[in-house]
Amino acid sequence: MQTNLIRKYNVAGPRYTSYPTVPYWEDSSFSLHAWKERLRRSYVESKHNGISLYIHLPYCESMCTFCGCNKRITKNHLVEIPYIKTLLIEWDLYTALFDEVPVVKEVHLGGGTPTFFSPENLRLLLEGLFRDKSQRAEAKLSFEGHPNNTTSKHLKTLADLGFKRVSFGVQDYNEKVQKAIHRVQPFENVANATRLARENGFSSVGHDIIFGLPFQTTKDIEHTIALTKKMMPERIAFYSYAHVPWIKGNGQRGFKDEDLPKPEEKKAQFELGKQLLLEAGYQEIGMDHFALPKDELAKNQHTKKIHRNFMGYTTETTQIMIGLGVSAIGDSWYGFGQNVKNIEEYKNFVERGSFPIYRGHILNDEDLVIRRHILNLMCKLETSWQDEKLLFPELPDVLIKLKEMENDGILKIGDKNITITEKGRAFVRNVCMAFDLRLQRNKPETKLFSMTI
Repeated sequence: MQTNLIRKYNVAGPRYTSYPTVPYWEDSSFSLHAWKERLRRSYVESKHNGISLYIHLPYCESMCTFCGCNKRITKNHLVEIPYIKTLLIEWDLYTALFDEVPVVKEVHLGGGTPTFFSPENLRLLLEGLFRDKSQRAEAKLSFEGHPNNTTSKHLKTLADLGFKRVSFGVQDYNEKVQKAIHRVQPFENVANATRLARENGFSSVGHDIIFGLPFQTTKDIEHTIALTKKMMPERIAFYSYAHVPWIKGNGQRGFKDEDLPKPEEKKAQFELGKQLLLEAGYQEIGMDHFALPKDELAKNQHTKKIHRNFMGYTTETTQIMIGLGVSAIGDSWYGFGQNVKNIEEYKNFVERGSFPIYRGHILNDEDLVIRRHILNLMCKLETSWQDEKLLFPELPDVLIKLKEMENDGILKIGDKNITITEKGRAFVRNVCMAFDLRLQRNKPETKLFSMTI
């Protein structure tokens, strides 16, 4: 039955790290002035909750052909210091908007490859961020590490700075698959990086595993998870390879389309992987994520206190997330703003004392209501309109669209609420799409999104 549902609902759809999703931003009505005003407004409303920082470190020494991130391939490490200096100037531009020193509640270093940067330069960055700024003692600090170049010194330096979480990109342990995506890293490298992280005091180690990769089979999924169980990372992101070469260009054309698993094989990989992770004792978190019961993410899911933003699922609920660095996206709750994607252009903006934002979206009243519903569904697997502020005129039409999903056992519709069933977890994106009024009113005529499964 589950296989039939996957076949039925496996359509192209957003991953909902935001609403509206980026293709539906109204860039034409966006302005830097409006972005700053919404940011100040949100800060006044929520400063007692602190803010989150996402810092994009774009450099990689080699190209991984499965990756859709904004990156610059180079082996020249002289780029590190100039980039860090630009990041710190950009941070100063933001803090100047507020009438007091902001409290940072969460920091995530993404990329690119954050561990492309030396431990000394990562210390320079973090100490620069908090030199004249306030930081809560319990601030959650995390980074993305490459198993091949994350050293004990990296981990010790970041641990000394307060980092407790790291996620390592594993993808798959089959060497043929690794060669196809240009990411060759033996199991020993991942095991060593995981061990070093724990030895240096990291309390939550995550592994990213992808299904649907070129040449990948269900046996590969079984093998990868068997090796993963030897380390039992606290968190696992088990997600579908997003094959979107029409967006990402040559970076995702390192193999042929016919090398990818057929839809039925990909569905089987998903079902097997999920089953094996649950049997190993992991709890399913929202969409695509799993955590051991002892991990904070699992604990927070039970109390319905997880949040979702451009960094994925997080235990910190902040109304403001400031994105620093080339291509980074900021979120003021009332608006989104994205930085330019070219490193030289980014530096030119910042060094002139200008915000490097080139596009964004200011949410209207309807957007804010729909955003709340989608966030509830993605994080809590339920939403309601008990509060009249969450009512909207199209709600009856949405419920009609969801009736078939209710008949399929994916969700339950109450008098003033919707609850996604255990069976329906895999289809949370489909449920959110019914609420996505911008998507419903303007169905894309070309490919915009990856498949939901």
